[in-house]
Amino acid sequence: MITGTPRLVLPPARTPATPPVRPARREDAAALAVLSRPFVRSGSLRERPLSLYADHAADFLVVEASDGTLDGCLGLRVQPADQERGSGPTGVLYNFCVARHRQGCGTGARLLLAALSRARSERLGALFTATTGGGSLFLRYGFTPIDACLAPSGWASSLDPRRNAQVLARSVCLPS
Repeated sequence: MITGTPRLVLPPARTPATPPVRPARREDAAALAVLSRPFVRSGSLRERPLSLYADHAADFLVVEASDGTLDGCLGLRVQPADQERGSGPTGVLYNFCVARHRQGCGTGARLLLAALSRARSERLGALFTATTGGGSLFLRYGFTPIDACLAPSGWASSLDPRRNAQVLARSVCLPS
């Protein structure tokens, strides 16, 4: 005989599916430009032509919303080994943006972790980036401020000094 009070057992609450991070495709070029536009207007990103997004789509990781728009993107460009410095290939993270309605939801962290994973799989020694903001997400994931002269020279020389960007770097072999 059962003497306890029966309990109503509810199924676990469904959480909305988290869109995966995926490599961008050439046909994402227009959506990458649209996603980047508000950040260009605010001055936090440099303007890039649509052709750059198309020609370098393979650099980008994206998070695509269920309606097909992009919630975030991050470019990772591989820099060749520098024989003069005795360093192997490195990477530069660029055009990192997350749609305003997705900020604070982990989209940026997921993109950054995916970029770190890609950098490891490509056996890059370090990652570099430049930010006009505080860089708090990068700092949380092991990036530290460095002098631009320590970054890949071709990339560092392309930085616009008027933007007063802070250069950050991180060893790829560090655990995320």
